[in-house]
Amino acid sequence: MLKYKPMPEEESAQEIDGSNKGHRRRLREKFLRAGFSGLNDYEVIELLLTLGTPRRDCKQIAKAAIKRFKTLKGVLDASGEQLQQINGLGPINTFGILFIRQVASEYLKEKARELPVCGSSQTVYDYLCHSMRGLEIEIFKVLYLNSQNMLLEQEDVSRGTVNMTAVFTREVIKSAIRHQATALIFAHNHPSGNPSPSKQDREITRELVAAARLMQISVQDHIIICDGGYFSFAKEGLLNA
Repeated sequence: MLKYKPMPEEESAQEIDGSNKGHRRRLREKFLRAGFSGLNDYEVIELLLTLGTPRRDCKQIAKAAIKRFKTLKGVLDASGEQLQQINGLGPINTFGILFIRQVASEYLKEKARELPVCGSSQTVYDYLCHSMRGLEIEIFKVLYLNSQNMLLEQEDVSRGTVNMTAVFTREVIKSAIRHQATALIFAHNHPSGNPSPSKQDREITRELVAAARLMQISVQDHIIICDGGYFSFAKEGLLNA
């Protein structure tokens, strides 16, 4: 098992902040033993804040951030302006949160390039769910695949209101040709929490499938994501309906 050895500057910080002595060490040991599953959301944020605040108790700041944004995802999704509204969360820690979010996004994107993304609708959902659940507006996303069904690129092609999004078929096909994609997967979220496709969802899917077929590009799936799960057009046999 990995063991955490405190850095000299941390030991110094603990001497200055006597009431917090050993607290950070215990948190880090807890993470090394159990990972994220062993930490509360506020403890994850607290550990992140300690990287930019070596000589200050960050627990109350972390709890305030969770109270304001509800979840770990909510904190990581917040804008810089929103984060700095939290008392004690200054520009250095705001930068740290924004930076770690971008690093995580790029890591997941690169990781996805190593594996087929359309082995099943569940695989695609697992890849997209963390970035698409809990959003307040609809976002329509396209995944561009090569002939081995490997991810070439992904794009948000439309951002809508709370209950609709405008998808431009011609722009989707132009992007597919630009990326030299041979297959596509569509995904969008339902802020309502109900993943069932609307009449408009079905019409958009038919238009996109027909346009892609004319260019000899296959459509692997259209997935609707919400907090309660997902709906797969391919799984339900509706891609050509």
